[in-house]
Amino acid sequence: MSPINQIVTPLDSAVLENKEQYSVYFKIVQHAFREMVNGMVTHELCNPFEISFFKQYAELLLYSLEAFRVKYLYDEEEKMKIDLTESGFPNYLEFRYLINDLALKQEHIAKLPDPDDLKAEFLESLLKYKEPVSKRKLEQAASIVYYTSVEKNYIFRRFVQGKIVKIENNGDAPYLTSWAFYDVTHNRPFICFMYFDLEKTSLDEYTEKIYETLEKTADRNMSLDMMAYAIDKKLPKLLPKQFRKLDVGPLHNVFAKDELEITHIILEGIVKKNLKLSAHAMSLSIDEIVSTGNFTEGNFFNKQKFQMWETQKPEKYVFAPHRVMQTLYDKIPESINQLTKEPIETSELTL
Repeated sequence: MSPINQIVTPLDSAVLENKEQYSVYFKIVQHAFREMVNGMVTHELCNPFEISFFKQYAELLLYSLEAFRVKYLYDEEEKMKIDLTESGFPNYLEFRYLINDLALKQEHIAKLPDPDDLKAEFLESLLKYKEPVSKRKLEQAASIVYYTSVEKNYIFRRFVQGKIVKIENNGDAPYLTSWAFYDVTHNRPFICFMYFDLEKTSLDEYTEKIYETLEKTADRNMSLDMMAYAIDKKLPKLLPKQFRKLDVGPLHNVFAKDELEITHIILEGIVKKNLKLSAHAMSLSIDEIVSTGNFTEGNFFNKQKFQMWETQKPEKYVFAPHRVMQTLYDKIPESINQLTKEPIETSELTL
């Protein structure tokens, strides 16, 4: 049975009530994500391989957010939910609903009016009768755009597998693979990298086994040494050498409902008019473990080699516009000084 804190219900979420709130929320999330990626590249927080994969996962997430925006823009009945835990991102259920919607897209499209007929009605209302288009017609138009333009394959899923690439001149870890997951408990995206070698097999023979094991074993947040041991145990012909896990978020902004220090400072600044409504900060944590050798378990007939792991000091970063950075230094200097690097400045967002 799953732990109770992994049970997700709509009650775990704040609700966006109108299209003005949607507009502000999506602008903040998309801006913060893109600026974070730019900051990671500029400050070389990851190597070029990792950045390349990270950008692909970021684009999937941003594509999903745009799908949410179109889906809810004129929907008067359903409201999008923002997670109440330390997240600031849409609740995991929203991604599941999106996948379910698109699986039944043809059935939904069949219930909507013909796009050409709807366009004619729009023009008649606006040009002939000089009247605004009804909310119902706007909702139908948004639904047509949503179901005909959103591609299921581009949605950020609960688990997303990256390809295995070969790295030249990389010593005892000539292969790299990545994967991402949207953790159900934390409602945040995580991105993982594994550097490895193979023994007594070829990449072609073992690829599907690797992918299958990662999806079953490493699809949720856990300590890296626990994840590494589970993967090591289930893949005896794989020799993992290094793992890196990027915890993306929380996103601290006016819609966040957590009790975190940075979120509290931003909300306080917005209430007191010291910060704009668009004020935000993005946290990023990077965990890493490296193999320092191996040991053997089992008896003479069933031996298996396992890696011994050394945990690196976790890296903590914050990305924020200049005014937010100043406020954080003023209010919580000790916490900010504990970051791996001083806050990375991002551009201001104009709403």
